Amino acid sequence: MMIVAYSGYGTPDKLRVRGRVQENKGIPVAADGDSTWDNLVNMYKRFTGSGISHARVRARFQNIERDFVTDKAGYFDIWIEPSRPLPEDVLWHSIELELIEPIGKGPAPVRATASVLVPPPDAQFVVISDIDDTVIHTDAVNLLRMARIVLFSNARTRLPLKGVAGFYQALLHGNGIKGINPLFYVSNSPWNLYDLLCDFFHLHEIPIGPVLFLRRWGFSRIDQLPTRRREHKLSSARSMLDLYPHLPFILMGDSGEKDPEIYAELVSEYPERIRAVYIRNASRKLQRPAEIQALAEKVMQTGSTLILADDTWPMAQHAAQQSWITPDSLVGINAERQRDTAPASPFALILGQEQKEDSSVVPAQMSICRSSCRCSVSSSPTSSF
Repeated sequence: MMIVAYSGYGTPDKLRVRGRVQENKGIPVAADGDSTWDNLVNMYKRFTGSGISHARVRARFQNIERDFVTDKAGYFDIWIEPSRPLPEDVLWHSIELELIEPIGKGPAPVRATASVLVPPPDAQFVVISDIDDTVIHTDAVNLLRMARIVLFSNARTRLPLKGVAGFYQALLHGNGIKGINPLFYVSNSPWNLYDLLCDFFHLHEIPIGPVLFLRRWGFSRIDQLPTRRREHKLSSARSMLDLYPHLPFILMGDSGEKDPEIYAELVSEYPERIRAVYIRNASRKLQRPAEIQALAEKVMQTGSTLILADDTWPMAQHAAQQSWITPDSLVGINAERQRDTAPASPFALILGQEQKEDSSVVPAQMSICRSSCRCSVSSSPTSSF
């Protein structure tokens, strides 16, 4: 058995801890020499096996101990209230977890460490970013290619989009005057892929951050199929805006699905809270840029900004103009864009090499601006995403 502790988030008054108690599926860390068969077997393992229902877990933080029980699928989701003030210079806070019942078969206790992010008091803003086709190339608009990428690749063969790591690092550090700006990620992918995301972000030096409410689905009766995507993203973003009412937000997504519509709705619901909406052009529909242009005009009327672009460069330029990132960071972001290339895997050579940018996507770049403007597991050494 193992405890998988998902990265959490919170405020100085409350910390959210999420995770799962499940069978140890023995999925190794991705290696350069992994074959497509290895990747397929590991993906199968992620979607099979069982969570441990009604397991009793003990959380320890400061001088607090709290016991709780997992649900039927082995998941847990709890809030812990600190007993004393949190240090303001610490971004991530560690909460120790231990499986109390059932007892593991090994001699050592089953333990894990959950990392919980609390934005520092001097943060400039919060970033919420989609993952699929915004951070990592998935090709969600093409089901066959998306299935090939997801099933037959791993953290080392999956590809980040051009300039993402550099741009997100720049957003994390902001203008260099104030504190760290937290990044949150939202996805309609299932929790089953969490370890792959952990490895991918670490490997490509993309800033880590809590992943908001990935879905639970797989092959069991308890798991859920991915539906109601719009509502899922809307509710996830709203919960963050409500949790951090004193902070403005930057929203990142792609045009392949409904990110522009979702974010435009949030701009109207939270006037003056959304600094900018950055949308990567991922749609093959000829009418899509015009649709987003109309949304951009509505966003502009609220005093915010919507930018649609083929890669991160126009977004980074705009952020630098607004003094949200340092001008010096543009040099590194542009250099990263130039050197980003797509490594070919044996399977990719058969079905077509995965590309960070698809030449069939309709080119688009427009900007309407405001006038002024690895998861932690079991008793072995752990890491956190």
